Amino acid sequence: MDAEKLNQELYNKMMAEQKEYRSWLVGQKPEDILNHVFEYSAREDILMEISALALPEQQAAALLTSPSPLADIYKDFRNTETNQMEVVADCIKGRAEKLMEKQREATRSIPLYQQSGEYAREHGEQDAFLASRQANVACKEAIEATIRAGFDGMYLHADAKGVLAEFGPERVTYVLAATIQSKGWDERFSRGNKAWAAAIPMFEQDHRRSPYIVHIHSTVVNGFVDMVRKELAAMRNQPGQTVEKPSIRDQLAAAKTAQTEKPAIQQRQKDREAR
Repeated sequence: MDAEKLNQELYNKMMAEQKEYRSWLVGQKPEDILNHVFEYSAREDILMEISALALPEQQAAALLTSPSPLADIYKDFRNTETNQMEVVADCIKGRAEKLMEKQREATRSIPLYQQSGEYAREHGEQDAFLASRQANVACKEAIEATIRAGFDGMYLHADAKGVLAEFGPERVTYVLAATIQSKGWDERFSRGNKAWAAAIPMFEQDHRRSPYIVHIHSTVVNGFVDMVRKELAAMRNQPGQTVEKPSIRDQLAAAKTAQTEKPAIQQRQKDREAR
């Protein structure tokens, strides 16, 4: 008998074996069926492979001598150390990374709200204000995590690129500038970084109490700001790359808005206290 006929005979024998196994399996209790799900699936895979695999005549003949070749092959497969769990782990991590990337894209799409909370309430923009603030807090937490992961107690080896890619230059700049401005008395921030932060307009009346202030040793934060500013400069120098930066007109407009809003807010606070 030639190899083709032997392979066909082997397949028919294993198919009959699988049908018998299936008939037995469906007669079991549901919980017992669940315990054999992997075995049934693996046997189906073996059958599929046998149908496509042209074994040499001697191999096919050898397998036909077994009363239950499908069960025998499954036992060998079950006892073989495979990298199946590594593949499963890779799939889990891959799916997590895809979801994380979607989350990062959603965060990057949230614009930095450039007005105060009072302004947002008066103009019905609370949702935009809260979404922006939540993104600011997430940015602050990412900065702190990056610094902690990259600081060995003596030197800072953090990578600012990840935070900038995740939250965008504008938000990272705003959070770090708010942190430095909230600690204007702190001499551990360099003059250059203080001047850089002072040029960034703050949109909240008292950003010093904001939940997105970075709470890590100022010297270490100062080093991270140096890294961020270096990355921002490199991005500006790349052809075709633009870094969002408030224009002088926008900064003046923001300052003017803050000046005109402050007396009105203070008056409303006095009115509430008078009541």
